[in-house]
Amino acid sequence: MKMQTLIAALALTIGASAFAQVPLSTVAPKDPTTTPKIDQRQVEQQKRIDQGVASGALTSKETTGLQKRETKIQADKVAIKADGKLTKAERRKLNRASFAIKRQKSNRHKVAAPAAAK
Repeated sequence: MKMQTLIAALALTIGASAFAQVPLSTVAPKDPTTTPKIDQRQVEQQKRIDQGVASGALTSKETTGLQKRETKIQADKVAIKADGKLTKAERRKLNRASFAIKRQKSNRHKVAAPAAAK
């Protein structure tokens, strides 16, 4: 009788553990150096810069400065990711450009309206 109980318990344990295992192919390890939010923010910031140029809210000097800042952010992002760790402070540093775009677009500097095509 004890042998039958032992076999039944063993069968249940093996059966339960088979269901508890997750195939390795479906579990992807989380990469700590991924920056999807920052990447999306950079796309949105570029759209805002382009919109500011199109509307005349950004002068060429302001646009050049913002573009340089975006290029620097990209270089900083690559350098920060090189060590394999991206801290909250580093993420904040990468996201500061958004405020600069808002400030540049909101100031009183305007580009003269282009002459109408004849």
